[in-house]
Amino acid sequence: MPRIARFIRTDIPSIYHVISRTALPGFPLEVPEKDYLLDSIRKLSSFYFLDVLGFCVMSNHYFHLLTKMIPETKYSDKQIQKRYEAFYGDDRVFATGQLPAFRAKYSSLSEFIREVKVGFARFYNKRHNRRGYFWGDRVKSVIVDKGETLVNCLAYIDLNPLRAGIVKRPEQYRWCSLGYHIQTDNKDDFL
Repeated sequence: MPRIARFIRTDIPSIYHVISRTALPGFPLEVPEKDYLLDSIRKLSSFYFLDVLGFCVMSNHYFHLLTKMIPETKYSDKQIQKRYEAFYGDDRVFATGQLPAFRAKYSSLSEFIREVKVGFARFYNKRHNRRGYFWGDRVKSVIVDKGETLVNCLAYIDLNPLRAGIVKRPEQYRWCSLGYHIQTDNKDDFL
């Protein structure tokens, strides 16, 4: 049976709560892995047409991401070319014919998450001298309404370490948006 297509809004800015789980048991994510995953999300978010509103990377099995995807029509051809050159380097030539493909790529939530997950799985497998799958089920994404629903979703994400008993206060956990914001003073305007 084919899987159900994701509901994606491409005409207006839309906010998504993204959840992804690992296929590994126990607590596979240690400090270096959580740092690498967070750095990947931060780096890639500067190239894609999105704003990260919140996140949480847990040690046991998953990450949460609250992101606002911005439609491709909001960006000029020059901005797309600039992001391409920043991502691939100035030595790679940007052909005008590539513009539609990169416009679609940089505005795609699926492409963003794919790059984060593939890059992290390669890092993890190399670091632990292993092969095979790292991520479990298909990534889940839910459109979040504005207002109270958005605030509640962000609170749910930031309170994960508190509910898991890892910290007494969410701002003590540096791999969630509240802790990151407070501990790094929102380094690089990530959030």
